[in-house]
Amino acid sequence: MANHSHVTIRDVAARAGVSHQTVSRVINDSDRVLPVTRAKVEAAIAELGYRPSAIARSMAIGRTGILACIAPGLTDYTFASLISGAEIEVRKHGYFLLSASAPDAHTFAALIDELVSSRRAEAIMVINPYADDRHTYLPVDFPVVFAGARPREDAMNSVALDDITVGFDATEHLLNLGHTCLGMITGPMEEDCSQDRCQGFTNALAAHKIISQPQWTIEGDWSARSGYDAMMRMAQANNLPSAIFAQNDLMAVGILRAARDLGLAIPEQLSVIGVDDILMAAYSAPPLTTIKQDFLMIGQEAAKLLIRAIEDPLAPRQHLVLPAEMLLRRSTGPARPDQ
Repeated sequence: MANHSHVTIRDVAARAGVSHQTVSRVINDSDRVLPVTRAKVEAAIAELGYRPSAIARSMAIGRTGILACIAPGLTDYTFASLISGAEIEVRKHGYFLLSASAPDAHTFAALIDELVSSRRAEAIMVINPYADDRHTYLPVDFPVVFAGARPREDAMNSVALDDITVGFDATEHLLNLGHTCLGMITGPMEEDCSQDRCQGFTNALAAHKIISQPQWTIEGDWSARSGYDAMMRMAQANNLPSAIFAQNDLMAVGILRAARDLGLAIPEQLSVIGVDDILMAAYSAPPLTTIKQDFLMIGQEAAKLLIRAIEDPLAPRQHLVLPAEMLLRRSTGPARPDQ
């Protein structure tokens, strides 16, 4: 049996006695081919079992059916979940999702150039556009959607969590438990979600007429290590709050580990709440109270906006804000009378 996978367009051209450009015109249904020539090429294709590349054919007419997603990394649980949701959605509509990792702005810029200038991708989903200055390299007049971040201008579509409400609800939960000495470990402050969660934290304190204490707010980097280090810094200064809002679960897990190393009982001596509901949150010691965000839904909604931007270029920009859900576990509890 012939191995059709190695048959090329030049093999077809040789069998039909025409140029490979003529074969390409037949494949792409050009009207610049005589009927007799078309018949010869089609016969050669059938005889050799040639299967044109779907991607090559779509690129010939300016379409690839490929959407790209660029994230700072592909192993992070939140990024991977967003991408998974987007992939599920784009495949429903006959597209494919190409995922790429850009750990820094230089790599991001190179990927944008490769994907956009060559038209390899029809649209791009960007995760963490403000991790550095990568957002300054975004293409103009090209379909782009931010996933998990709001845009700083109206030019981009976006899907993001309602981070101000997240910060408010997390803080309100701790305040309703009687805590008045509240700390916060933020994400990198150049990112909008960190700023918005800080705003929610401040709004909740103001609603309860409590003054924020700067010494209890420390900037982290989303890692468990940064949560651990922040907790140790407060302990070394002998200045611990009674409750801490960690802006993501990984930093909250780091805080729980530091508390254990310091001999602090959770939640009797320290309450901790996170954001995300990562897989380990329900299995930490103790299980972590958190604000759950639906990463799959964010990815799916971002994919829908990408496809809409491709198929209806004149459609107005959309900025979707999705709700979150409080999950009460055992890392938060009532404040003690002496706290």
